[in-house]
Amino acid sequence: MKKNRIRVLPSLFILIMLIGCQSSKSIEQNVMRINSAKGDNAKKVIFLMVDSLMYQAIDQGISKQELPTLKFLIEHGQYYKNLVSSFPTMSVTIDSSLLTGAYPDIHRVPGLTWYSPENQKMIIYGTGPIEVLKHGVNPVLTDALIHLNGIHLNKDLPTIYEDLARHGLKSGSINGLIYRGASAHKLSIPAWIQGPTSLPKEIHVKGPDFLSLGSLSNPFQGIKNLPDGLTNRMGINNNFAIKTVEYLIRSNTLPDFLFVYLPDLDRELHKKGPTALRGVKELDQQLQSVLQTFGSPEKALHDAVFIIAGDSGMTQILPAGQNPVIDLPSLLGDARILRPGEAVSKETEIILAINETMAYVYSLKEDRSLRDIANLLKNDPRIDFISWKEKEWIYAIQGSTAKQIKFKAGGNLTDPYNQSWTVEQDEKVLDLSVNMAAHSLNYDQYPDVLKRLSGALRSHQGEFLVVTAKPGYELASSSSPTHKGGGGHGSIRKMESLVPLIISGTDQKPESLRMVDLKAYLLNLLTKKAARRQ
Repeated sequence: MKKNRIRVLPSLFILIMLIGCQSSKSIEQNVMRINSAKGDNAKKVIFLMVDSLMYQAIDQGISKQELPTLKFLIEHGQYYKNLVSSFPTMSVTIDSSLLTGAYPDIHRVPGLTWYSPENQKMIIYGTGPIEVLKHGVNPVLTDALIHLNGIHLNKDLPTIYEDLARHGLKSGSINGLIYRGASAHKLSIPAWIQGPTSLPKEIHVKGPDFLSLGSLSNPFQGIKNLPDGLTNRMGINNNFAIKTVEYLIRSNTLPDFLFVYLPDLDRELHKKGPTALRGVKELDQQLQSVLQTFGSPEKALHDAVFIIAGDSGMTQILPAGQNPVIDLPSLLGDARILRPGEAVSKETEIILAINETMAYVYSLKEDRSLRDIANLLKNDPRIDFISWKEKEWIYAIQGSTAKQIKFKAGGNLTDPYNQSWTVEQDEKVLDLSVNMAAHSLNYDQYPDVLKRLSGALRSHQGEFLVVTAKPGYELASSSSPTHKGGGGHGSIRKMESLVPLIISGTDQKPESLRMVDLKAYLLNLLTKKAARRQ
């Protein structure tokens, strides 16, 4: 379940191991929905979200002549290297932004882990195995399988699947964690896991016409053998997703829009760092297999639009000997910090929600202000910046220097996305270029930082800070996973925020290169095709 999910949430594997398959009746209904589109020859749109795909790896692989399929798609399409992701750069938040067309201040999914003051509980969709076990498998499974799409994702904000249904178009999702749609689906939990959890035997969900989520929702159970066993991460893997796509192509049952999540590269880069190429070469071979399923790459682009995007980049984390892990509890003195699995009490002063290179830090005591906590954290030279909101203003202070900026929406400065702002104090804290004469501002190291940071700070209730680590470092508490010598993301700098976008099979171009704006592009692409069909 990202930005890190078994990474369908960085270690969803622990969760998926507990999950059963759909009932046969549910399977039948799912396949029937796609069959209803059979014979429709309109050009389909296939969106492949590749976890942690980076343009640097694509360029390097092509220069070495090791990525022939990606090279073909780029030469026969559009290639962008600066698509701006959402923030935090974690898959669950990014996918919510892609599929709703909004940042987390609107879609309400703040990160892979966060704290809900209304319910006085930590929300964890699945991070590292130790954190999952300490927090409790039951609450993690309940939040990931029931609450994420059913409650946490803003019910008043339509997903692309719900919008397409209103246009009379078919849609599908393969291994996507954000899948809320208009069609009813039923997931089944085996009896042996119902005992130690409060999960029901069957979970009723709403999704697109076609919903596949590993062995949790395998529409081809009993029809076709797919790699969804324990040794294949219960289907949350590239092989399962690619074979499912190929089956839909061969059976002429592709929906109008199909979202496909490919997680394998993320796991490799977390271990080896962002320069590893093996996973990208495997991805290239898998894409070649999909194109050939149409008969040839040329025919594939005749029959479908292919959109390939990374969801976030990665920063190289320094090796263990260079002190890369920022232990947040050690910076907070004698404050009473909520321990994993512990219930919030009157004694709890601070709660930490770690999203790798970014963290939410919550203050539960009125006599411990956010600025006081920020002043404790800023002294660590590995901290990039600390930010918080005060009414309409948002403040950020730079780690080690304590330089400060404050800004708010509205004003006489316009950014490249036609958003207006008022900015005061030291704009260099967020690396802004301000031209007062032209009433404009531009971004460099922190793409779209004013809107993305605002989105995170207004994504849920509570008094909290946003803390980010400098490149090479990551944040941690007692049980959060670390990636010494590997790769990490979650933060807002370029390396983690700018991702590649490849569009092949159409000349229609996106108006804006932000993940949050792609939903409008996709709807325009799909509904124009529908209009031409009529």
